[in-house]
Amino acid sequence: MDRRSFLKTAAGSACLLSLSNLRMQFDPGCPVVGSLGIAPEKAWAETPEKFHEALYYKKLEHKEVQCLLCPRECMVGDQERGYCGVRENRLGTYYTLVYNRPCTARPDPIEKKPFYHFHPRTLAYSLATAGCNMNCKYCQNWEISQVRPEQVRSFLMTSKDCARRAADLDCLSIAYTYTEPIVFWEYMYDCSKEARKAGIKNVMISAGFIEEKPLRALLPLMDAVKIDLKAFSDTYYREVCRGRLEPVLEALKIIREMGVWLEIVYLVLPTMNDGPDEIRALCTWVRKELGPDVPIHFSRFHPTYLMKNLPPTPVDTLERLWKIARSEGIRYPYIGNVPGHPGESTLCPECGVRLIHRTGYNVRVEALRRGTCKDCGLKIPGVWDTQDKSQT
Repeated sequence: MDRRSFLKTAAGSACLLSLSNLRMQFDPGCPVVGSLGIAPEKAWAETPEKFHEALYYKKLEHKEVQCLLCPRECMVGDQERGYCGVRENRLGTYYTLVYNRPCTARPDPIEKKPFYHFHPRTLAYSLATAGCNMNCKYCQNWEISQVRPEQVRSFLMTSKDCARRAADLDCLSIAYTYTEPIVFWEYMYDCSKEARKAGIKNVMISAGFIEEKPLRALLPLMDAVKIDLKAFSDTYYREVCRGRLEPVLEALKIIREMGVWLEIVYLVLPTMNDGPDEIRALCTWVRKELGPDVPIHFSRFHPTYLMKNLPPTPVDTLERLWKIARSEGIRYPYIGNVPGHPGESTLCPECGVRLIHRTGYNVRVEALRRGTCKDCGLKIPGVWDTQDKSQT
C-alpha cells in the first residue's frame, strides 16, 4: 500500500486504534482541539487561527509551490499537501497545519529519548505534532506520525505556553520527539526561542532527513540532537523507510560541525540491517567523519506497525554489534531497549570503571564528577550539568 492509500484508509480507523495510547500522552494543562471518535475533522476545521504560513518553500507558476524543507522537495499543487501530510498549498501560499497544534505533550526522562551524555536524571517536556516526512515500516508511533492532523486530537499550545508548561513541570529541556519534528519546523523553532528566553534547553529527536539551510538555521537553538540512523544502506532507506541515506549523513556532519551535542540510535532489525560488514562500515564512517566519542545506541527492535513478521532482536545480536563498535574505535557504544543489560551503562574507555549505572530509566551516577572520571581523570564528552556545558 502506498502512502496516499494508507492515509485515505487510515481516516476511519486510526483514531479508534490509537485512543488509549494518545490519551495517555495528553498534558491536562492545555485545551484540546478536536476529539477522538467525535468528528475530529470538523473540530479541527473549526479551530481559529488554523493556518500559519510555512517557511522554506518557493512559489511557482499556476499556484504551485515547491517545498524546500526536506530532500523530497515536494512539488505541491493548489489545494494539495506535501508528502508529510501537514503542509498544504492554498492558492499558491504554503501553510503548516500543525503550528501550535501538538498531539503529544508530557514530561519524560531524558534517558527515554535516549540521551545518555546529556544531563542524566533530568526531565524533558516531550512535544510532537502529527506527521512525518518518512514512512518507516516499523514505526512505533505510527498512530500519530502516519496520519494527518485532522485525524488526531490535538492541543492548542502556543510557543510561550510550551515554555511555561516545561518550567511549571520542572523540565530542564523541551524535547521535540515521537514523530518527526522537521515537519513542524516553524513551531519547533518558535518554541525553542521561547525556551531559551526562559532558561530551558532544547533537544531534537529526528531522523535527520532535512535540507541544509533549515538545519543550519535551527541548530543554534538546539542543545543536543539525537539522530535515528536507520541503516548504513541506501537500499534499506528507500525500501523500508521511503527515504535516502546520503542527506542523513550530511545532516550528521553538519550537526557535529556546528558543535551541537550529538548521539545516534541504530534500531537493529534482525536479518535486515545487522550484518557485521554494514556495522563495521557504519562505525568506521562515524569514527572518521564525526569522531570516536559520538555515542551509538544499538537498540532492540520489537514487532509493530507493518513489520510484525520479524521477531524481536536477539540480545546476543546486540552484544555482537556492541563488540564490533568497540573494535572499530567507537568509545561509547550502548545496548538499548534491554533494561538491566550492562550495555546500558556508561564505562570509562580508559580505566573501565562504571561511570553511570542504568537500569531502564533508573539512573545512578557513580564515578562521574563534573564530566570527568573520578578514578583516572579522563574527561568524558557530553553535557553533564547546568554549570558545565563542555563537550569534546
